[in-house]
Amino acid sequence: MTTMSKDECLVKRFMYEIANYVLYASKVIDSASVEAALEILLENIRNGRKVLVIGAGRSGLAGRAFAMRLMHLGFNVYVFGETITPAVGENDLIVAISGSGSTKLIVTAATAAKEMKAKIIAITSHRDSPLAKISDQVIMIPGRTKLASEESDYTVRQILGSHEPLAPLGTLFEVTLNVFLDSLIAELMQRLGKTEIDLRKRHATIE
Repeated sequence: MTTMSKDECLVKRFMYEIANYVLYASKVIDSASVEAALEILLENIRNGRKVLVIGAGRSGLAGRAFAMRLMHLGFNVYVFGETITPAVGENDLIVAISGSGSTKLIVTAATAAKEMKAKIIAITSHRDSPLAKISDQVIMIPGRTKLASEESDYTVRQILGSHEPLAPLGTLFEVTLNVFLDSLIAELMQRLGKTEIDLRKRHATIE
């Protein structure tokens, strides 16, 4: 009988704890906030307005994956920072992702979009954050339970070479974020009457 190494046991224990955290998050995320965000997204695709997804670091990577699925669903979607991203106008939609809600790059971009009268959906762990305060709709995803001892802004941490521990705190937000955004796509598929076959038609054919 093969026995697991100590490291192997820890890996599986961490997987179990993270999975349990996602289950916990599924119970505490406010359904009314999610419904309101879904209505904004559906109104956006009905009116053919642009969607701009913005995020930094691992949250930004999750945002890119979300943007790709929105494209598969037929949304006119772009990712912040890409050279082909067009100007944001009135009633366009910004999906701004920041666990802390205070990442300078994200808050600055969202503030500029707000001045252009775009709508903003914020996904964050902090309702009283600068990002949440300027947003039209806020989805609270539990993650970090306390501020890091280092500089809390993602961009500054990267410049200083400061990083969070491997699994705790920030990782829980990012893992939960990925699951939440994929679940949001599944709901949009249902409401738009789309199937995997429909999504596959818009999938990249040159990779």
